[in-house]
Amino acid sequence: MENIELNDRQRVFDFLAENNIEYTVYDHPEAPTIEIARQYWHQDGSKHCKNLFFRNHKGNRHYLVVFDCEQSLAIHDLEQRLRQGKLSFASEQRMAKWLGLRPGSVSPFGLVNDEECHVHLFLDANLKNYPSLSFHPNDNTATVVISQEDFARYLTAVGNTYEYIELY
Repeated sequence: MENIELNDRQRVFDFLAENNIEYTVYDHPEAPTIEIARQYWHQDGSKHCKNLFFRNHKGNRHYLVVFDCEQSLAIHDLEQRLRQGKLSFASEQRMAKWLGLRPGSVSPFGLVNDEECHVHLFLDANLKNYPSLSFHPNDNTATVVISQEDFARYLTAVGNTYEYIELY
């Protein structure tokens, strides 16, 4: 496996600054799961998201799926909605290779590490109903809050393909 600098939140902050994308950030203790993170969330009106990283059956395509953390999705249902064939969770090695991340730190900000723009991003369409979204900045000891407008600018700047779809 390549020598990848994992969980480098400064790279996220640098990328956002270089692209004039505004955000706020707050630090908290390590929070690798939604259940743990929930105790540190600020009441700022943002929607906290669940972020899952998948691979297809052949292992030649990878997908980041982002949706409301209050929802749950069965992989079988997800396979039907995404229409990408049989899916499975990607290994830690694949996560490190394509997103430069470890489990518990996955977010769309990992796309700054995907120089080939290999990973396709699926976002639940319901996320558009919130004024801002919250994600880890490739490090689960902080949370970034970003407006919908600035998140759209981030997605354009990072360059990966993405689409909003109805997930539930």
